Amino acid sequence: MARASRSIPKILTSKSLIELLFPSKSLLSPSPPSSLIEHPFRYRLKGYRAYHDGRPRGPLWRGKKMIGKEALFVIQGMKRFKADEEKIDKFIKTHVLRLLKMDMIAVLNELERQEEVTLSVKMFRVIQTQYWYQSDVYLYKDLIMALARRKQMTEVMRLWEDMKRENLFPDSQTYTEVIRGFLHDGSPTDAMNIFEDMKKSPDPPEQLPFRILLKGLLPHPLLRNKVKQDFEEIFPDQHVYDPPEEIFGLR
Repeated sequence: MARASRSIPKILTSKSLIELLFPSKSLLSPSPPSSLIEHPFRYRLKGYRAYHDGRPRGPLWRGKKMIGKEALFVIQGMKRFKADEEKIDKFIKTHVLRLLKMDMIAVLNELERQEEVTLSVKMFRVIQTQYWYQSDVYLYKDLIMALARRKQMTEVMRLWEDMKRENLFPDSQTYTEVIRGFLHDGSPTDAMNIFEDMKKSPDPPEQLPFRILLKGLLPHPLLRNKVKQDFEEIFPDQHVYDPPEEIFGLR
């Protein structure tokens, strides 16, 4: 019996591939230049490269950053004039106030990300003057947390009072950062005031603020015992570790 002939697949070379893509009889496609046959991957079609050269594309880059050119210009200008109060006030009037709502929010978020907290407060005050502004706990939260991480607790308390006047309640994460900020600033009494305010919050308490206080108040046993009692009442199944007192020189 004659064996069935098997078709052997042809291997396409770069030249044969070009001939398939650019048939000579086609009136719609131009004949490929000689440079394409020698270097096919360097050929450009109507001004576009046939390969990706690794450069970031404009629309894709902007989609990731979500910051427009106007917002970027404002961020750079505010950082350039932040040491001169008169110049930055003039810059805000001439450029910042012209921004759209989403650009203003983007500027605020980016300044917070860069830890430019003084400029962030200025930008937040500008947003509060806009006709579209509505009380938003998340705008306060991000700014308060950024200030607390930089230990600017005086400005934190100004925003804290403003937030309470607008009938906004912080969440557990905000309480935690503010309590940690006061403990790092050496103000355990202010940290306890925030703790008492947290217990009045309509949201159920979480363990993290308690544990931050229990750790930060180790040199202050009277305040720590009060927090410990509240913790054991709210979380009866949880255990509180008490280190030896002689570690902190209490004996």
